[in-house]
Amino acid sequence: MESKNALAVFEGKQIRRIWYKEEWWFVVEDVVAVLTDSKDPKGYIKDMRRRDEILSQGWGQIATPLPILTFGGVQSINCANTEGIFRLIQSIPSPKAEPFKLWLAKVGYERIQEIENPELAQKRMKEIYAAKGYSEDWIEKRMRGIAIRDELTDEWKKRDVGTEREYAILTAEISKATFGLTPSEYKQLKGLKRENLRDHMNDLELIFSMLGERVTTEITRNKAAQDFKECSDAAKEGGEVAGSARKDAERRIGKPIVIPENYLIEPEGRKRKPVELS
Repeated sequence: MESKNALAVFEGKQIRRIWYKEEWWFVVEDVVAVLTDSKDPKGYIKDMRRRDEILSQGWGQIATPLPILTFGGVQSINCANTEGIFRLIQSIPSPKAEPFKLWLAKVGYERIQEIENPELAQKRMKEIYAAKGYSEDWIEKRMRGIAIRDELTDEWKKRDVGTEREYAILTAEISKATFGLTPSEYKQLKGLKRENLRDHMNDLELIFSMLGERVTTEITRNKAAQDFKECSDAAKEGGEVAGSARKDAERRIGKPIVIPENYLIEPEGRKRKPVELS
C-alpha cells in the first residue's frame, strides 16, 4: 500500500485510509484526533459511545476493523466510510466539523452527492469503466447486474440477513449452483486476487450471473423467505435455474461459458473486437 494512497491530509494533519468496497474508509481514531485535538482519541471514542446510546448500539455498522499499516506493521484498526464518519461528526462538538465535511466530501470521491443522486453515481461509474477500456455494451450489462444485485441484497436485508458473512455465503451458493464454482474458486480460475470478479467476466458470464440473482430474488419473494435458512434455500434454487440454463447453452454453443479469461492486461473493449480477415 503506497503512502500516497494510504494517507490523506486535513489542515496539516494526516488521516490514514484504505480503499475497501470501492470507496475510501478512514481510521476512526485519526478523524477523532483531528476534530477534537485529543491526545487520547481512544478514550474520547469510549466516552462518546457512552454519551450517545444510539451511536453505541449501531457501532458495529459504523466501524469496521480493516488492515492498516502502522509503525508496528499491519494491524486491524476500526475504520468508517464517508457515511459512518458523518454519523460520528454528529456526536463531536467541534468548530472543525463543517470544513471537515467539505474535505470529506472531496476526498470521498463525491460519495455524498452520489447517495443523493444515484444517477450521478451510475454516470461516474460508466465513465470509469469506459476509461478502463470496456465497451458500451459490456458496461450496460455490468450496470444492470449491479441493479439486480442491489435488489437482491435489499430483499435479504428485509429477511434478517444482516452480516457480511451471511451475504458471502448466499452469494457463494448462487455462484456454485450457477457456474459450479464459488466466487473464490472463480477468481482463482481467472488468476485474480483483490480484483472484482465481475469486472473480469465477459457478456455471457455476466448474463448468467444476473439470471441466478434475479431468479433468486423472485423465489425469495414468492416463497416469503423469513430467515437466513430460507434465503439460503432460495439462493440454491435460483442458482440451479441459472446453472441448468448455462449447461444447456454450453451444449448448444459448443464451448464452456466459464472461462479463465480476464482483463488484467488487455481491456475488454479491445478483446471483443472481431479479428479482421486478410
